[in-house]
This record gives sequence, C-alpha cells and structure tokens, in this order.
Amino acid sequence: MLLKYVVVALLSFSVSLSGKTSYALQLFEPQILDTIRSTYGEAALTRVERWRDLLEQGQSESDWIRLNKVNSFFNNQIRFKSDPEHWGQADYWATPLETLATAAGDCEDFAIAKYVSLRAMGVPDAKLRIMYVRALSVNEPHMVLIYMETDQSVPLVLDNIVKKVLPATRRPDLKPVYGFNAEGLWLAKAHGLGRKVEGKTGGSNWQELLNRIEKGM
Repeated sequence: MLLKYVVVALLSFSVSLSGKTSYALQLFEPQILDTIRSTYGEAALTRVERWRDLLEQGQSESDWIRLNKVNSFFNNQIRFKSDPEHWGQADYWATPLETLATAAGDCEDFAIAKYVSLRAMGVPDAKLRIMYVRALSVNEPHMVLIYMETDQSVPLVLDNIVKKVLPATRRPDLKPVYGFNAEGLWLAKAHGLGRKVEGKTGGSNWQELLNRIEKGM
C-alpha cells in the first residue's frame, strides 16, 4: 500500500465530500518522485511523471481533447487485473496513484482514474459520472466513465474494453444501472443521467475511496 504522504503530495488536490471539489496542480516534489522510484521502480516513476504532464497539459485544452487523451493514457498504461488477483480482496477500489504505480486495475479503477484526471484538468463534476452498467455481451457487471456536455446531451462513454470514446447511442452493449460522482448518485435511464437520489454518494466503496484520497491514505 502507498504511504499516506505520497498519495497526498502526488495527487495535489482536495476532495470535499459535500461535492465541492477543488484541484491545485503543482509540480511533484523530487522527494516524492524518489519514493515512487524506490518503492515501485523506474517504470512506475515514468508512468507517474507522464500522468503529471498529462494533467498539466490538459489545463488549456478542450474537453473533447481531454477526454480522448485521458482515455487513451489509462487504456495504454494500465492492464486489466481482477481485485482478487491484484489486491487479494474481493472488491478493492484503488486510488489513481495505486493504479498507476502498479500498472494494473479492474474496470472501476480505470473509471476512477479517468474521473480524477478529468476533474484535475478542470472538467466540472456536473459533467462526469462513474456509471455502473451491465455489459450485455458477456452478461457481467462493468463500470465506465461518462461525460455529458449538458443535461440534454447524449453521454460520451470512456471504457477500458472498447477503447474509443463513443456516444452512448453507439454502445448498445451497455445497460446503465446507476451513476455517481462526488456530488451524488443518479438512477440511470437508457442514455441519460436519470433521477438524482438525494443524500446518496455512490455507495460505501466510493465514500471510502474519497475519504482515503482526502486524508492521504
């Protein structure tokens, strides 16, 4: 597991559970990068440095470019690995740093890393949902990230299985169930946000992940 101060310094953001999220990108301190190198090796350090550069470059880019760069980055840097195999747990939601450092994760780890990256680039929380879906082609639960320019827009899907960013209308293989972000939980409709469930934040795993990021655990 990652040391607490490493997570905080590398992510360089704060997450408020009230839904008000602020990000302050900074250059990663040399001693933190040294810790990554000594703990996970040169390849892990290179991935983290590339992530840092991606987040910095994304500050001045359009949302469309941000979506495609972030989606491509994690799909190319991370290999799929189930939680029991990777973490020895039935269900573990990793921070983006854990996912990058180990170069592996399952579908929710891909979605979480993409969500955090886009938020750090400046994409508003209201435009993003981590979406729990049913992958009909294999009849299994799955998670993706969706982006909506407006409430009336067709969602764009960022996925680790189908690598290209596509509108939800071109993903009939996915059956939405519910979506969530730092602001709340939405019951999903076929290609939209659905109805917000007041007082819900995405379940205990999401809440625990936000707490770990915020506290640096």
